[in-house]
Amino acid sequence: MILYVIRHAWAGHYGDREWPDDRLRPLTEEGQERFARMVEKLANRGFAPELIATSPLVRCRQTAEIVAEGVSAGAEVVLREELAPGSDLGGMLDWTNRAAGQCKQVAWVGHAPDVGHLTAALIGKPPGWIRFAKGAVAAVRFPGQPAPREGELRWLVTAKVLGC
Repeated sequence: MILYVIRHAWAGHYGDREWPDDRLRPLTEEGQERFARMVEKLANRGFAPELIATSPLVRCRQTAEIVAEGVSAGAEVVLREELAPGSDLGGMLDWTNRAAGQCKQVAWVGHAPDVGHLTAALIGKPPGWIRFAKGAVAAVRFPGQPAPREGELRWLVTAKVLGC
């Protein structure tokens, strides 16, 4: 299985008075457009998650929806509290291993610094950390079901690298 770990795309500024409830802070219009270009480029290279788990916060949900709309598989988007800030790796692995069934590609959409810690735990020994820019996508390959320290980081890409 390939598990994609995605940091949400570019959102409004943290602490903006327009969004006193940070859970409701959305992606910017430019962030949506830029991330959609990334997804298009990645989809042309085989990026096609069939199932997308996302933090319930608006900016992550919007990012997940862009992925779902941009891949030909018509991926299902599922909200998971385990991906809210302070992510729960064990809970996400349990859910993924139950829900993914025969899926070959699954995605998790979350927040920094959590996505960096999750990815590090999947490929090595905690307490490692990998820096994720906004909208960054990592592909972690597993020989079977995802498990801590069993993954191989295949790639980590940013909008800048893709020219988006």
